[in-house]
Amino acid sequence: MKIIMISLDTMRASRLGCYGYAKPTSPYIDEIASQGVLFENAYAADIPTEVAHTGIFTGKVGLTTGVVSHGSELGVLPKSTEWLPTMLRSAGFTTGAVDNLYQLKEWFARGYRYYINSVGGKRWIDGRTINDLAKPWIRDHKDEDFFLFLHYWDPHTPYLPPERYISPFYEAGRNPYDPSNRSMEAAYNHMAYPFFKHHHYDLLGSVTDADYINALYDAEVRYLDDLLRELDGYLEEQGIREVTLLVLFGDHGESLTEHGIYWDHCGLYEPTVHVPVIMRWPEAVPAGRRVKGLVQQVDLMPTVLEAARMAALSGIDAARLAAPAGLDGRSLWNAIRGESDRTHEAVYLSECAWQAARGIRTERYKFIRTHDAGPFSRPPRELYDLHADPEETVNLAETYAETADALERQLDGWVSAKLQGRQDPMERQLQELGLPFRNRIEKILEGVGLTWEEWLRDPQRERFDALHAQKAHGRVPGAAK
Repeated sequence: MKIIMISLDTMRASRLGCYGYAKPTSPYIDEIASQGVLFENAYAADIPTEVAHTGIFTGKVGLTTGVVSHGSELGVLPKSTEWLPTMLRSAGFTTGAVDNLYQLKEWFARGYRYYINSVGGKRWIDGRTINDLAKPWIRDHKDEDFFLFLHYWDPHTPYLPPERYISPFYEAGRNPYDPSNRSMEAAYNHMAYPFFKHHHYDLLGSVTDADYINALYDAEVRYLDDLLRELDGYLEEQGIREVTLLVLFGDHGESLTEHGIYWDHCGLYEPTVHVPVIMRWPEAVPAGRRVKGLVQQVDLMPTVLEAARMAALSGIDAARLAAPAGLDGRSLWNAIRGESDRTHEAVYLSECAWQAARGIRTERYKFIRTHDAGPFSRPPRELYDLHADPEETVNLAETYAETADALERQLDGWVSAKLQGRQDPMERQLQELGLPFRNRIEKILEGVGLTWEEWLRDPQRERFDALHAQKAHGRVPGAAK
C-alpha cells in the first residue's frame, strides 16, 4: 500500500471547479474528485498553517494539543503526543516527506525516515521543486509500503504563477496598473500593509486593479493543478497509481478581499476555514461519492490509520495502527461508504495569529467571538445564517440574540470541556506575547521609526513608503538599526 497525503497550502475550496467554481482553475483536481470521494463541507478547525498541520497529524484540535497560534515560542507539542508519520513508521511503513515546516517547528519532521527539506535558494517554494524532489523518492520506494507527505505552497502569497497561466483569468487588454483604477486603495491603506508590502505587493509592482491579484490566485491554482496532473501521471508510469491512497487537503483557504482581508488567511469566515478534502483509492473508495455533512481536518489521521489496517499488509504491524485514545477526529470511512453523511454535528473554529477568535459552525449557523481583532475592525460577536447568507455579510448577533447566546454557551461548554481546568493557551498567548503577526508589524514599523499607536492613528501607504525609502538611504531619525 502507498499513502500520499498532499497539503494544498492556502487552497480555498470555493475556487475549485469540483466545489462549484466556474473558472477553469482545477480540471485535474476535479478529475481526481470524480474518481474518489469529495467532502463538500470540510473545515479547518484551527488556522493558519502551524496549527492546521499539527491538528492533521495528531488528530487533535489546538485546545487539546495546546498549540493554538502560529510562529509563537509558546507553542510546544510534547513528544509523547501521538503523531501520524511516527505511528506509520513504527508499524513498518517507509515514511518520507517533501516539506519545509521543520523550518517553523521541529515536530513537523517527526516520524520520517526521509525528510527532504524543500527550502532552497529561491525566496519561495515553487511546486516544480516539490515534484522534482518527490518523483525520485517515489521511484526508489515504489516496491515498499510507504507514506509520503507532500507540501505544495503555490496558491500562497506571493502569487507568482508562470506568465502563461494568467491570461485565462484576466481580461485581455485590461491594464492591472491603470492609475485611474482605485480598487487597491483599501488594501494599500490597511493596517497590515507594512507586512504585505515586503511579502507580496513589492513583488507584483504597483498594481492598481484588485481583480488582477485575484486572477493571480486563480492562475496559481491552475499551475498547481498541472503539477498534480504530472505527479499522478508519474504514479501511473511507476505502476502504483491503483494501489495508492491519495489524500488532497487544504490546510486553510484564502480571503480575496472579503471581510476586509486582502489576500491572506485569517478570520473564521468561509473563504478561510472551508477547505477541500478529496480522497482517491481505487481499491476501496467509491468513485464519484460526495459527502455533504460536516467533517474536519483532524478526521484525516484516524481515517488514514483505518485505511492502513484495512489493507491487511504482510510485514505491517496492524496493532500499532489503532487510533489513539483522546482524538478529536473521527474516521471518515462510514461517510466514505455511505453509512453516514458527516462526522460532526458542529465544528469548532479557532485562530490566534493576525487576530484571536473562536467560533462554532453548525449545519445552518456560524457564531464567531473575537478576543483580539489585531489590525482589523471586528464586532465582539458575529452570527451568520449560512443558508440565507452564505457570504456572511449580515451579522445577526443582535437581531437573533437568543440564537447567538445559545451558540456561545455551546462554544463555552466545548472550550471548558477541552481545557479541563488548564490555562487557556489563547489567553496565555495574548497576555504574555500578544498576537504574533501584530508583533511582526510592530517590528517593521520600528524599523522606520513608527510606533503601533502612530500607525493606528494614520495607516497611510504613502507615509509608510516614504519612511521606508528614507530608511533605505539611511535618513530615518531614530530608526532601529
